[in-house]
Amino acid sequence: MASRILKILAPIAVLMGSVGVYALLQASRPEPEKNEESARPTTVYVAEVVEGSSALEVQTQGEVRSRNQIDLVAEVGGRIVAASPEFVQGGTIVPGAALLRMEDTDYRLAVREARARVAEAELAVQQALADQDVARKQLRNDPNPSDLALKKPQVAQARAMLEAAKAGLEQAELDLDRTSVSLPFHGRVAETYVQVGQYIVAGTPLAEVFGTDLVEVRLPLTDAQLAALGLPIGYTAPEGGGLDVAFSAQVAGQRHQWQGRLVRLDASVDPDTRLLYAIAEVADPYGSAASSNGMPLAVGLFVDARIHGRDLQNAMKIPGSALRAGNIVYVVNAEGLLEIRPVDVAHASPDTVVVSGGLKPGEQVVTSAIRNPIQGMALATVSRKEG
Repeated sequence: MASRILKILAPIAVLMGSVGVYALLQASRPEPEKNEESARPTTVYVAEVVEGSSALEVQTQGEVRSRNQIDLVAEVGGRIVAASPEFVQGGTIVPGAALLRMEDTDYRLAVREARARVAEAELAVQQALADQDVARKQLRNDPNPSDLALKKPQVAQARAMLEAAKAGLEQAELDLDRTSVSLPFHGRVAETYVQVGQYIVAGTPLAEVFGTDLVEVRLPLTDAQLAALGLPIGYTAPEGGGLDVAFSAQVAGQRHQWQGRLVRLDASVDPDTRLLYAIAEVADPYGSAASSNGMPLAVGLFVDARIHGRDLQNAMKIPGSALRAGNIVYVVNAEGLLEIRPVDVAHASPDTVVVSGGLKPGEQVVTSAIRNPIQGMALATVSRKEG
């Protein structure tokens, strides 16, 4: 019986002893050192909020196109007997200079025949007037002679025939002039369709040409960009006026710049894109308006455009990199803590944001990225010059 009780109590005694040893070890273990160091602040780049007047600038893009781009068409028929050396792709067009000449023998003969008909008609008028004078003398005693007896219809008919003959002469001379093909403006040849020796008829396309006196750039604008310009839909600039536009493009490995003016806005909004389009013009793009390096603002070139818009007074300016999610700015307060703050954006571009409310002059805004931003998190600031 005693041995049985001993078998039951022995495991219990061992278990209790183990518990006692564990409790003793826990009571005698050393206390861990407490780390009193606070979380390390996140280092960010900041820029200062600047107050002052601000000239709003709209950035957009567009393609250069000629104001005059046409298909040159033959007005008379004939065989092409001569072509100017400039009648090639890229050739220069001078106002009044012949690009093509057609065989004109038939047209010269038509002019001579028309002159003969004019002379014949003039003689007929003189004869009709003489007959009228004779009739008037013969009928001087008739109290009520008829117009026919006085030869009035005959004189009118002779004069009408003379006018028709003169019109025929003008048409013949015009057709003769049209055998020499020229244009009334400066331009370039984009593509040619005919060559010397080819017989053509009136209406045959000869070439595709475009003018170089003036080029246009059609620029898309959003509603916010239109507000920055301060112009109404359908705006037309006065003669010699319009907003300044600076164009730039990468051509032949270099960045080139040109100057133009915004002269009008479309009168309607594009129903597909919901954009409004502005037209900017550059005069003499292949001459005086070329870039400082002599590069022309060539037709077909895709360019960036910066339009000088309206001026805002007492506005807050911050770098474009400080704006997040459309209207959110990260501000570092006087205690070095992050404030996530919504602002009123008057105008935004990739470089500069103009704010009309939500910021004060001298405040610091974060321009670098923050991973997992939290309101009130500690920040360490580093200033840098934007741009």
